[in-house]
Amino acid sequence: MDEEASLESYFDQSIAGSSGYIFGGDLSLQGPPQLQDPSFLASSISSQQKDLSEDLDLSFLPDELSAQEEPPNNAGVNSKEDSGIYPDCPPSELSGTDPDPSKTQPAASPFCSLPMTPMTPMTPVAPVTESSGIIPQLQNIVSTVNLACPLDLKAIALQARNAEYNPKRFAAVIMRIREPRTTALIFSSGKMVCTGAKSEEQSRLAARKYARVVQKLGFPAKFLDFKIQNMVGSCDVCFPIRLEGLVLTHQQFSSYEPELFPGLIYRMVKPRIVLLIFVSGKVVLTGMKRC
Repeated sequence: MDEEASLESYFDQSIAGSSGYIFGGDLSLQGPPQLQDPSFLASSISSQQKDLSEDLDLSFLPDELSAQEEPPNNAGVNSKEDSGIYPDCPPSELSGTDPDPSKTQPAASPFCSLPMTPMTPMTPVAPVTESSGIIPQLQNIVSTVNLACPLDLKAIALQARNAEYNPKRFAAVIMRIREPRTTALIFSSGKMVCTGAKSEEQSRLAARKYARVVQKLGFPAKFLDFKIQNMVGSCDVCFPIRLEGLVLTHQQFSSYEPELFPGLIYRMVKPRIVLLIFVSGKVVLTGMKRC
């Protein structure tokens, strides 16, 4: 306690400009001789106050007091100016040199605990194109073929299996096979219509099988002019459709008579197909010639 009291007394007398007590007392410190001159003391009081912390040996003080007297180690930072650098900044932000002068650095932010990264512009969302994910499934294909010979429908109905013929109801033989599961309408002129296939290849295969059956019955049948006449597909849009609003906005292409038929008939120009649209979201497409 005596050492602390002596130190406080030394500070008070040095500020007041007294020359009777300099580096003396119990501190066991001797000042330079030129400080004893009063004329020199008057001009160097301010310099003594600045260099007091450098000239004074505080090794005899406790650790707590010596730590308070030591100036902070901020040699690289000007204390009179606000540098905008905070202790929690990363070391890379404390360096004063810019590694790349061509790049402009953003202004220092007081919230520098997080690294400042440039913002990446967001790519705008592309508009929805034709590929909406809804793919119609083929349900039926109608094809025609010319056997190029006159046929006796009664003889075909009597000799062939899975064949029926009723001229009073329909003037053609109705023949069916299991693989592929199709039905053929065979006319006396030699024309044949094949229905029920799920693909163009199945329709062609079924038509050849029917022509082979007719050949085995003794007729000189050929396989000419095979052609797809109609394709029927269906899909589900998975949401209800307001048919009244659709027919109002597309009056030129739509017809809707709920008392006669529950679906809206939409006649598309290009491609030239007909759509049967139902309120449940189911759509039937017909009139296609090819996929």
